[in-house]
Amino acid sequence: MSNRNKKQRSATNPADSVTLSLNERILKECHDFYTDPKNGLIKITSGLDVDLLPPRKKVTILLIGNHSAGKSSFINWYIEEHILKTGVAIETQGFAFVTSGKKRETLTGNATLHLYPHFKPLIEIKRLIDYISTEISTSKQKKFSLVTFIDTPGLVDGEMNYPFDVEKAIQFLGNIADLIFVFFDPIGQALRKRTLNVVESLSAKHGDKIKLFLSKADEAGNETDRQKVLMQIVQELCKRPNLNRAGFDLSTIYLPNPNKPVRCVNQIEDLCKEIEKTINRTVQNTLNTLEADCKKIEDAIITKINTNQKNQSDNLKSSGKGLLFLFSAIVLFSSYVLGILFSSTSRDTIAGFVGQSLAEVILLYLKAFGYVWNSVSDDDHFYISIFVVLVVAVLLIIARWYIRPTPTISKKERKALLERRDYLQTVVINRKRQLYDDYLKQSVADHEL
Repeated sequence: MSNRNKKQRSATNPADSVTLSLNERILKECHDFYTDPKNGLIKITSGLDVDLLPPRKKVTILLIGNHSAGKSSFINWYIEEHILKTGVAIETQGFAFVTSGKKRETLTGNATLHLYPHFKPLIEIKRLIDYISTEISTSKQKKFSLVTFIDTPGLVDGEMNYPFDVEKAIQFLGNIADLIFVFFDPIGQALRKRTLNVVESLSAKHGDKIKLFLSKADEAGNETDRQKVLMQIVQELCKRPNLNRAGFDLSTIYLPNPNKPVRCVNQIEDLCKEIEKTINRTVQNTLNTLEADCKKIEDAIITKINTNQKNQSDNLKSSGKGLLFLFSAIVLFSSYVLGILFSSTSRDTIAGFVGQSLAEVILLYLKAFGYVWNSVSDDDHFYISIFVVLVVAVLLIIARWYIRPTPTISKKERKALLERRDYLQTVVINRKRQLYDDYLKQSVADHEL
């Protein structure tokens, strides 16, 4: 990685600084640090025993509830655009992803899963792909640019059959969502059993994500009527032993209408603050995860380099042992062949080949070999030869086993690993700290940083 690339990677895109809010920019930069095709963390982990998931650039909010609970109406109110139809027939309603983008557009099921690759397992649910869509809006209202809403089918009791496994789909989406809003309709009390079943199942794993709301509270009658509805819902919740009791904070919300004054506490702004709080928590978690993942990669790089050094040392020792066994095999075989071929050769002939000094040593060996060789029968010569060949073969096999090296990385690869670690420390971590400082400046005085 060149210094030029490092500087370019650490610099903020000027267009992003103008068009994106700080939180949007932070989440986008963190996401880009993972997905950059050249220097991204996922690319850097190639060859390392590290699995990373890129952070999402938006929080995901799942809305569930019985039919006509006001889920779609709330989304329209939040983004201040009539993007979802309300009062749609139950039979034709599916899952609608609502997110912000550059232009108003509607995407089909396959395009939706391409836009949200982490939702691809939904395709395994029979026929569900035909009932998924994405609505893209250009709205910049509230915190919508950092939110993806998932509007789910109205849950109905009784004989109602969905063309797909609606509960399985909601369970999957609940695993991924950052928040789960449950809307109870005060009018359709008889339709809440299926909703409660889903909430109970979700609560077992995601009780901290779930927020309960009495929607359309302004249509529940007077204050006494609303209290009765709230008590009935709480009683039904209490009948479910697996439900998280902390989720019994049931807020009353309704869409504000200046032309329709209502003497009813409206906690819809608290709901909006909950979304904002989740966004802030997501920003902090994303920054912390970025640093933790960098540390994880650094540790993996150091481990790989240290392991490589150990492998190189072990290979050197192992090769030494292998060469020793190889040398032993060569000496044994050569000595045996030499004894057979030259046991009757004269001193002068041997001295002519190897010199007088070495000839004396060879003659001593040949004399001893000849004495042993001649003391056994011809039949035993064959068995001795077989034995020597087997011993040589075993020595060669042992030598080959020792000489076989453990794979190691080259100097070029080691240098590349160290460059990756340097990039993480000097670019990613430093930029993460800058982003964290920028984030804190929103709420903390400069002198406290």
